[in-house]
Amino acid sequence: CLAAVTALRIRDEGGPALCGQLLFYPVTDYPSAPGGSYAAFGAGYGLTTQGNLWFWNQYLAEPAAADHPYASPLRAQTASGLPSACVLVAEYDVLHDEGRAYAKLLRKGGVPVFERSYAGMNHGFLKYAGVVSEASAAVRDACDWLKTILQTEPARESHG
Repeated sequence: CLAAVTALRIRDEGGPALCGQLLFYPVTDYPSAPGGSYAAFGAGYGLTTQGNLWFWNQYLAEPAAADHPYASPLRAQTASGLPSACVLVAEYDVLHDEGRAYAKLLRKGGVPVFERSYAGMNHGFLKYAGVVSEASAAVRDACDWLKTILQTEPARESHG
């Protein structure tokens, strides 16, 4: 969430040019009416719906702040002008659907996106890289994406 919000704020408020945003199972929207992956994986898969709501309550000064894209980047009117993104999500994660939805919003805004969902994985699976093949694959995918972005993305001017 913080990386996605930082990219939005840099675009909107000016700041150093970013060449990309690497988003691992990103939080991109306040779950005001949890359904989809929240309903399917809200308990028993690591991060729970209730646990995520607890984090949101720590993050927001007040519940109404969730409506602003600087809290919930999926609520941005457009993703146009944001840097390339790598969005990696876990199949069995309450955040699965919003991560995929954010990748869709980015594409709709003309942002190049590398997106992958890792089968059989739950939130936090990356900590098992070197032990679980899907976690190792996710780390390799992220490193490959970063290598490509850092080698091919032209130097860009600041947004300010």
